[in-house]
Order: sequence, then C-alpha cells, then structure tokens
Amino acid sequence: MSAMLEGQFIAPNKINAGMPMLQVDKEASISPYEFMPSWFFYAPVVVQSLLLGLRHGDVCLPLIANPSIKLSGMVGESKTDILNLAGSVAKQWIEPFITLTKSQENISVQLEDALLAMDAAQLSFPIVAKPDLGCRGVGVKLLKSAVQLNDYIKEFPASAQFLLQRKAPYQAEAGVFYVRYPGQEQGEIISITLKYTPSVLGDGTHTLRQLIERCPRAGQLTHLYFPRHTQKLNWIPAEGEEYPLAFAGSHSRGSIFRNGNQYITQSLTRKLDEILKDVDDYYYGRLDIKFADIESFMAGEKFSILEMNGASSEATHIWDRHTKLSEIFSTLLKQYRILFEIGALQKKRGFKSPSIRTLWKAWREEKRLTQDYPSTD
Repeated sequence: MSAMLEGQFIAPNKINAGMPMLQVDKEASISPYEFMPSWFFYAPVVVQSLLLGLRHGDVCLPLIANPSIKLSGMVGESKTDILNLAGSVAKQWIEPFITLTKSQENISVQLEDALLAMDAAQLSFPIVAKPDLGCRGVGVKLLKSAVQLNDYIKEFPASAQFLLQRKAPYQAEAGVFYVRYPGQEQGEIISITLKYTPSVLGDGTHTLRQLIERCPRAGQLTHLYFPRHTQKLNWIPAEGEEYPLAFAGSHSRGSIFRNGNQYITQSLTRKLDEILKDVDDYYYGRLDIKFADIESFMAGEKFSILEMNGASSEATHIWDRHTKLSEIFSTLLKQYRILFEIGALQKKRGFKSPSIRTLWKAWREEKRLTQDYPSTD
C-alpha cells in the first residue's frame, strides 16, 4: 500500500491471505462518512424507534430481541456470556478462549495464574486479549509473549474481566450480519463486510512514518497509526517487507471495510442456521469471523467465529468508501425495523422488556470501563 494508483487492484498479501483483491482508489480511499460522529447517523434511527415504540406500545422491544443476552446485546453485554450460550455444535465453530478477572493480587501472581489457565485450556502464544465488556475493538491486543501478557494485566482496570482467545489459523476476516425471526427455521444474512488489515510495503529506503504518509488511505489516518507505532516510526522496513498497521478488525481503529454482499450464498446462510440454532435464543446480530479463503467461506466451510454481537450491531458494509449516504441511512433504519419486529415477537412469547433506566445504567458502566482499557493494536 506504499505506492498505490487510482483504481488499482491489490492482490491479497500474506497479511490478508484468502481475501478477494482489494481495490484502492486514490481519490476515494476513505468513505466521506466513515469518521463522522455517530449521532449524525443515528438521529433518524432514534426518531424511527420512537415511532415504532408508539406503534407497538413499547419502545424497549429491541432489548429482548435476543432474550438470553443482557439487554439483547445493545450495551453492557459480556462476550463470555454470549459465547457460552453455544451448545456442542456451535462451540466447534468458535475460537477457544478463557476468561480472567483482574484482581488485587500481585501482578506476577496473576500472570502465573493466567499462564496456568492458558496451559490447562491448551492455549499458547500468540494469543488475542480483549475486554469481556467492550465494543469497536477497544482494548484488543495481540500478545506474543508472557511479558506482553504481564503488561496487559497491569494496564487492565481492577475487577474487570478479559478474554484470552486463540489466534485464528486464518488471516481473512469478515463481519456477517445474521437475522432469524422466532419460530422460523431459516434465517438470512443481510450484510457481509470484508475487513482488510491495513499495511505498508517496505522498500528499504523510506521509514515507516514516510510509508504511512505516502499511502493514499493510511496517509489520511496518521492520527490513528502514528500513536500506535511510535517506537518504530523511524524504522526502515526491508524491501518487500509487509508491516501491518492495525490488528483489531474495526474501521474506527483503522481497518479497511469493503462491501461484501456479493459473497452472500445459500450455503453460508444454511451453515449459520445450523450453528446459530445451537446458540440459545440468538436471533439478531453480527458475527466476527475469520476464514481460509473466500471460495470456502461462500461454501460454508473453513471459518471460525471470534465474537457474536447483539442488538447494537451494525451492518458495517455501510462504511465502504463507495456507499452513498442514502444507503447508510436506509440500511440502519431497516436494521432497527427488523429489531423491533423480532422484539415484538419475543414479547408475544412472554419475554418482558427492561426499562430505559436499566439501559442507561449499563451504558454508563460500559463507558466508565472502556476509558481505562489498554490501548488497541
């Protein structure tokens, strides 16, 4: 990505092995809406939600769409609790993990306990650390040694939980938005987002700082990349050496999102039906998935699930640099209409929606915690 031309297709490198070719447009490498404030996009959603709440007589219906998840996964949900809803069939498709709690013990003692827990679960470095409660990639790090794990525990807020998850054997990544109405056997994939890890290619001459600045996309996001790579900005990568600029698959952290809806297939949809029917009362949300290659993925093969997100999920293909503003709004509004419809059906099944006050308290707690998490890779 160090010297890309307008409209050029970039073949998958080792970092993005298995992904379709990435097209990079010099004049449109970033969506004009990608980093605008959330309130701009969600103001129409709030208005629609109030109207739908009046129609159904309950504005909190979205909070019971996934009744087995706290607040349906709108805010404050535990990654551990969601993944633990998986039965024996679904667990085979989820990357193994353990959950630990930052205690008041000496850090060295906590490190030793963490290493023993990893050994018992047959987990080894490199390993992915992430907060149990969090969103948008906050606090996610790739740990390559016990020293890095020690630093992660040290920086983590007291009494909060974090996961250590096996690093997936695949490089390619996608966000898959899945919905299924209660009582129906088959669901639907309404969005696939291809997530590319941004990188630069060394030429043996330019520093990392210069390579980032010369890249059509990365050069516009130096505020994300420079602080993350402070120690290496003056380093000169060897000719042909790939260097990743981000690890967490979140566009707000610098990953590149592309619309992958053309890769939605019946084979993949039916495979997710099989898996997610074995996840207790999960009907609506986005799955973060790693896969071997796009052909196998479309066939419903060779992939693993990292996370299952709930009611607050976005169909993140809207952050493709070519997505029109009208499509962003229409997609978000459609999502929330589906969310209300599923919530209404759940209410008929006997589930009671929580109060706005409960939602507010959970949001405040999540916000408090995320401010103290370690920096994101």
